[in-house]
Amino acid sequence: MKTLIIAEAGVNHNGDYDLALRMVDEAAAAGADYVKFQTAVPELVISRFAPKAEYQKETTGEAESQLEMCRRIHMPLSAYKPLAEYCREKGIGFMSTPFDLVSIDCLAEIGQDYWKIPSGEITNLPYLRRIAEVAKKVIMSTGMSTLDEVEAAVKILTAGALTRDDIILLHCTTQYPTPFEAVNLRAMEALRSLGCGAVGYSDHTVGITVPVAAVAMGAQVIEKHFTLDRNLPGPDHKASLTPDELSEMVTAIRRVEASMGSGRKEVTDSERPNIEVARKSIVAARAIKAGEILTKENITIKRPGSGISPMRWDKVIGLTARRDFLPDEPIEL
Repeated sequence: MKTLIIAEAGVNHNGDYDLALRMVDEAAAAGADYVKFQTAVPELVISRFAPKAEYQKETTGEAESQLEMCRRIHMPLSAYKPLAEYCREKGIGFMSTPFDLVSIDCLAEIGQDYWKIPSGEITNLPYLRRIAEVAKKVIMSTGMSTLDEVEAAVKILTAGALTRDDIILLHCTTQYPTPFEAVNLRAMEALRSLGCGAVGYSDHTVGITVPVAAVAMGAQVIEKHFTLDRNLPGPDHKASLTPDELSEMVTAIRRVEASMGSGRKEVTDSERPNIEVARKSIVAARAIKAGEILTKENITIKRPGSGISPMRWDKVIGLTARRDFLPDEPIEL
């Protein structure tokens, strides 16, 4: 399976529709398969008393509440249908993560290949049930979750028409940016034990090293935040890739895919011509006369590998030279 690469625009458009269009352009140019946004009615998601996360305080200050911040950076629901149409025009898939039931209904009218469940909604029973009603394929991030909580969410999603094969689980660490020592890529193996359709990775580390490593470990979906400018105001820009870095990540992932191979240890077509050049043969160490006994004193091993293999050394020792040999000349039996 080709790795599905999701360029996570999220709310890095800062509520500016034109900026969102430019992000679609950059994601398409980078070679991502999908560009993903976040759809929400802030008042339905966040109470007036909800505090900001520490990383949000660091990036956006403490003067405004989490609700006020989200009102500022989210686009209206009416923006997503034309945004999805623009994605189709640009040849890139459209996705958006809903954060409330009204947003789910909005996106259901637009249609999506995959429905993305964010880490924070894994314990939201009414939300999960509604996703199960509208979705044909689900990608669920599992940050902040135990394996039992992930399994419980999967059971809710599969109580109706969805099967486990319809669900992709993304390992994730909900910290922005995620320290490398907190990544725990091996947790993908634990997720794989739940028997869902595929396992992937949603990355919040700095740079592209970890998502590329995740692909080498078998991740079939990679999600990564990107921004047009890390200096823009907003909570997620600092932990996001620039467009050039996004393109670099896509290229690196495709190279890793190409390098994974079949798993069989065999001679490749590309290296076969080098066998004769790099391997060695049994050759004369000095001039040898016909009738001489071949010994470790008069034969040796040198390139090229077009003659008798050194693996036959013990069988050649003690034989009689049938003709004269010049120094370095391959021994013939």
